Order: sequence, then structure tokens, then C-alpha cells
Amino acid sequence: MTDTVTVELGERAYDVRIGEGLIAGAGAAIRPLLTRPRVAVLTEERVADAHLDALRDGLAAAGIEMSALVLRPGEATKSWADLTRSVEWLLDRRVERRDIVIAFGGGVIGDLGGFAAAILRRGVRFVQIPTTLLAQVDSSVGGKTGINTRHGKNLVGAFHQPSLVLADTGVLETLSDRDFLAGYGEVVKYGLIGDAGFFAWLEANGPALRAGDRTLRRHAVRRSVEMKAEIVARDETEQGDRALLNLGHTFCHALEAATGYSDRLLHGEGVAIGCTLAVETSARLGLCAQEEPSRVRAHLRAMGMKTDLSDIPGDLPDAEGLLSLMAQDKKVVDGRLRFILVKAIGEAFVADDVPPAVVRDVVADALRAR
Repeated sequence: MTDTVTVELGERAYDVRIGEGLIAGAGAAIRPLLTRPRVAVLTEERVADAHLDALRDGLAAAGIEMSALVLRPGEATKSWADLTRSVEWLLDRRVERRDIVIAFGGGVIGDLGGFAAAILRRGVRFVQIPTTLLAQVDSSVGGKTGINTRHGKNLVGAFHQPSLVLADTGVLETLSDRDFLAGYGEVVKYGLIGDAGFFAWLEANGPALRAGDRTLRRHAVRRSVEMKAEIVARDETEQGDRALLNLGHTFCHALEAATGYSDRLLHGEGVAIGCTLAVETSARLGLCAQEEPSRVRAHLRAMGMKTDLSDIPGDLPDAEGLLSLMAQDKKVVDGRLRFILVKAIGEAFVADDVPPAVVRDVVADALRAR
């Protein structure tokens, strides 16, 4: 069974297909987009080892020739060096504007591959085939692409919408438990920003979903994609509502920078911790009930996830150091940080008048608990 969610962007609308076996059927799905039967694939070592042969076979079944560049795994790949390598490789393959670049991997490859496609010949079409839960529910949808710099995460990039997204939920079974739970941090975020019923559904079904229930996993991916597609259709370039998708990300990006974009903290783990800090900040400001932070933490802990700064191994900067890293966040407007806060679970809003002292106290208290 395959579900289809359409991202409604007028002439640039595209489908997100969700279900099992989509990699095997990739050729039939992509063939109508091609003017000549060839594609260029950007991927990374772990995905290549596990799934590249299956993708090659799926494309070959439709008579499509594939060439692939296999990059190193990890957040450090979202770099100037790997962007340059990718673009030069695509040019070496004589990829043209009417060709298709396939980003085949998790959020790192999707962001890097999408950005390479955006700047190659001033814009080449691309297809996302996300292989992680995080990428399937979030980063593959909406057209945000980019790389990291020494100044921070995702500070260089472009909005470049894919032509198609194929979210094969069958590959989720090949993820490590840690990688799956990191992606689940983004799933929880959707319940927190705009669907209290979905959050309650996750509280009831999360453990079975983690254990591998395929129907529950497909529903979680579909509902997450539906929510993101609706927001992107209203606000493609993040002038308003789309900022809600950044719940927890201001804290997360600072923590990722503080841990050197390393395996000490995966992005989805940072999002989960960031969400707890954002809800805690909301409660301290009297915006939501005092019980809400405990409820969020309880669910994340029941899922076996990271919830607090104490769950991050190794040293961290002090509160002032983390606030300084937040100040480089791309959500800074006129020198003021914008936070996504909540009035209740399922009711998020954008705030640009949060007293820095409150944020400092929240972070300082979290550091003292380490």
C-alpha cells in the first residue's frame, strides 16, 4: 500500500509517496520525469552498502542508467569541500538542466544533494529518496537545502523543491535503534506544534511503532508529511507559519555546534532535547501549564530517548557560551532570536520577545543538572 501526499505549490507541486517497496519501483516512478534514461545519484557509504544495489536494479528495470558518487557519512559531509566535490562530479558526468539528480540517503545527503542541484547550471531537478525516519518526515519535504559552515548549521543554502519524494518505509527496518529514535524526535515535534491528538496517538502507540509495527510507522510518516506539506504550501520560504517547524531547533543547532557536529549528538536527538527546553521555557514564561514539560519528557523517556543536557556525553559550554552559539542561528532577525514556544501541546507560536535572561536561566539549570 502506498500513500501519496501532494505538496501544493502550483506549477511546482510534487508528490511525496509513502510505503514499502518504493526503491524497487523507483525506475517506474522516475521514468516519466526524464528526457533521457540516465540519472546521477549522490549517496553516502552506509546507504550505498545497504541499498545502492537495490536502487540500481529498480532503475534498471525501467531502462534507466545510474552513476553514483558515494560520500562519507555524517553531519561533517554538509561542507564546502563535499559540496564542491559533488558539483564537480555532476559536471564531469555532464548532468544537464533537464536531467535528474537523486539524493539517496538521510538528511545530510538530502540537504547537500539538493543544494548541489540548486546551484548546478543555476538549477537542476532532483528527486529525494530518503532512507532515515528523520529525512522521510522532515528534511526531504519542503525544499530546504544547504550546508554548514564554521559559523553554524545550515547558514548557506537555497530553497529548491524536489520533483518527487519516494519515502520507502521498508528501509526503516534497517536503521539502528538510535537512528530511528533520532528521527522520532522530529515526529514528536509535529504533535507539539499543531496536533495534540497526534501527540496523544504517539503516547499510546510510540512503543509499538519503535518495535517495528509497519502500519503504525506508515501512519506516523504520513501524518508528519501531511502537516509539513500544509505548512510549506502556506509559507514556502519561511516568512511566517513555516518557522513553527523549527520548534526546538534553536537550542538544537547550538548543541550541535557545541558538540562539533559529531556522533555525540545526532540532529534528531538535539531536536528532542531542544523541544523539552522550548516547552520548559514556555512554562517558565507562564505561557503553558507547568505540567506540559513533564509530559513531554515522560513520553520521550518512555521511548528511551535523550531528553536533557545530561544525556549528552562530554563537556558542553556554559550558559553564556550556548547563548552565543544561538546568536548565530539563521532565525535571528534584527539581532533578536526568534523562539518557537507553546501555549499548550499542539499549539505553538513564534516569539521574538523572549527575555534572554529566561533562556539563560533555563539553560543554566539544565547544565547544573548534568
